[in-house]
Amino acid sequence: MRGHRRDGVGRKSTTREPIIQEPVSSDSTGPEPEATRRDADVAESSRANRGWWDRNADEYQTEHGTFLGDDRFVWGPEGLDEVEAELLGPPEDLKGRDVLEIGAGAAQCSRWLAAQGARPVALDISHRQLQHALRIGGTVPLVCADAGALPFADASFDLACSAYGALPFVADPRLVLREVHRVLRPGGRLVFSVTHPIRWAFPDEPGPEGLSVSASYFDRTPYVEQDEEGRAVYVEHHRTLGDRVRDVVSSGFRLVDLVEPEWPSWNTSEWGGWSPLRGALIPGTAIFVCARD
Repeated sequence: MRGHRRDGVGRKSTTREPIIQEPVSSDSTGPEPEATRRDADVAESSRANRGWWDRNADEYQTEHGTFLGDDRFVWGPEGLDEVEAELLGPPEDLKGRDVLEIGAGAAQCSRWLAAQGARPVALDISHRQLQHALRIGGTVPLVCADAGALPFADASFDLACSAYGALPFVADPRLVLREVHRVLRPGGRLVFSVTHPIRWAFPDEPGPEGLSVSASYFDRTPYVEQDEEGRAVYVEHHRTLGDRVRDVVSSGFRLVDLVEPEWPSWNTSEWGGWSPLRGALIPGTAIFVCARD
């Protein structure tokens, strides 16, 4: 699962020892980026987010690796597990199925799929994230590529999935959805999770200060972090719930289900702006179950 900068992924980890020992080039010693709201097109968003995830992959996996596990398929910070949800179908039906995971990070979800007998491929825009997949191990094929230009032939997969990967970070999600539609076989299924759109109207704080509306839900201006010269170093895009539905349908899919996981009593952890307090009152994740007829 992928988190995002607005909800604290970039906050300093308390773990000092890096997960991967070799150095990684980073400009993190420079001034803190400026947070703003402005337009960012497809190319700028892709370039910025590839660089951000390469720079922050170590910290992300250190901070969230225990929650994510090495071979667990979790859909969001609430902790909804595919073992229970079966949004891709019953586990026994996954055997022998070709599955594309988009925005795979360290390929935790793909590793779980492989354990069910599926044939997953883990794709991510960040080379550094995929290095963590190599560190954890396994035999899942890893592909470094942009989700808006999938390097696969038509009708290559039976299923596609994405747990907070790619779609929150692209300027035009229809490019990704149409590419996924292209590589899925007829009868295939796409399931993806994103931050619930209502969260954009609230501050990204886990405490009481995160319970009061502070912005317009209808303001679709991207959230951008930029350097001193105005170049984006991180971009995240907001779509309303209606936008997401229209994106799915206009890309050729049929929307089968929309899941809004409730916060479970067992989950006492915080993940950036996600917390038991907020989770009990407002949804934090939206999961779209889509069919390719």
